Amino acid sequence: MSPYPSQISVDEAIELVCSKTPMGPPERVPIDLALGRTLAKRLASRADHPTVDNSAMDGFACRMVDTAEASEDDPAILAVVGEVPAGRPYQRSVGLGEAVRIYTGGAVPCGADAIVPVEVTRERAGRVEVLEPARRNHIRPKAQDLKAGRSYLEPGTRLDSASIGLVAAMGHATLSVVRKPRVGILATGSEVVAPGGTLKPGQVFNANAYSVAALVHAAGGEPVHLPLVPDDAGALEGVIGENLGLDLLLTSGGVSMGRYDLVRDLLLDGGEVFFWKVAMRPGGPVMFGRWRGLPILGLPGNPVSSVVVFLLLGRAFLDTFLGRSDPLPYHRRVKAQAGQTFRASGAKETFQRVRILRHAGSAVAITTGNQSSGVLRSMVEADALAILPGGTEVAEGDDLEVIPLHPHLG
Repeated sequence: MSPYPSQISVDEAIELVCSKTPMGPPERVPIDLALGRTLAKRLASRADHPTVDNSAMDGFACRMVDTAEASEDDPAILAVVGEVPAGRPYQRSVGLGEAVRIYTGGAVPCGADAIVPVEVTRERAGRVEVLEPARRNHIRPKAQDLKAGRSYLEPGTRLDSASIGLVAAMGHATLSVVRKPRVGILATGSEVVAPGGTLKPGQVFNANAYSVAALVHAAGGEPVHLPLVPDDAGALEGVIGENLGLDLLLTSGGVSMGRYDLVRDLLLDGGEVFFWKVAMRPGGPVMFGRWRGLPILGLPGNPVSSVVVFLLLGRAFLDTFLGRSDPLPYHRRVKAQAGQTFRASGAKETFQRVRILRHAGSAVAITTGNQSSGVLRSMVEADALAILPGGTEVAEGDDLEVIPLHPHLG
């Protein structure tokens, strides 16, 4: 019996990753640098919004009783006694038979209890003819949107344009967010060459480091590119033994069963292994552990496998570190209709790349074609990953669970 879990389910692997991931520390940032960051502390409004009853439109503030019977044939005629631009309150009270010209956002003056839109008035010689009754619902009441002291954003919120606007509306110039995790990106293997170089027979360009770094960046982390490491144990230990200030190291390759799988040997011989191998395809030979205090997630060397494992397990680390409240990609599933028959790859949970088409109002999933884990272009063509539990088959026309790869599908 191995001293670490092996051939575990994706759910079990996610649980282990989350349980071994520390919560990231907070830091303060200005609001204009907060987009995409994760809120670390509950945020309350510093003021009511609006601070007073104000007008929802341009028009006239008046007493509702003065216009109750107003119509085009028999307009109410009111004396215009002033105006209220936004930010400049009217200092007097509005009396019977009076109206004050008011602009959107203007404070409703004392005495007025309704607004009539400018479109249903005719103004002439210091008077206004009102062609329909003024309405109370054209007034936005004080604190309709925000109440001072009440919290409106919770820790774990990923800040988008709407929540950034809310932060500003609540009066905060800076806010507390979780520090971005620093994630090392390390490709291994003497066959791997940096893009821009020249390939010898049997060599490949280093695509994995760049696709995974882009995924780290999109997930809210800070990718740190490390030098390529050949098939040399000393070189591997030398690179990751430096004090890099990393929160996680993602390696590409070196975790399977071969003679040159050096990341595997590093963790087995001198580190801790939390699990090795997950019952999934692609991406089965994944290893998670720790070496000299540094968490290491060893991704498989095949490019599709590395992307899929990051989406399912790497995101579990980053989202836990950031304290995110949103569901992980593995749990953020939607239903589609199978556009063909799909089969799992043996007893392993299988993730197939699919395109989503719209047909008669339904989302229909069809394969991107070749499902080899070495065909990276299939990820470009894919809209989602179809989930097939081990040993299952989904017939054409049946429901199929998929993980969206693009926001518009989720």
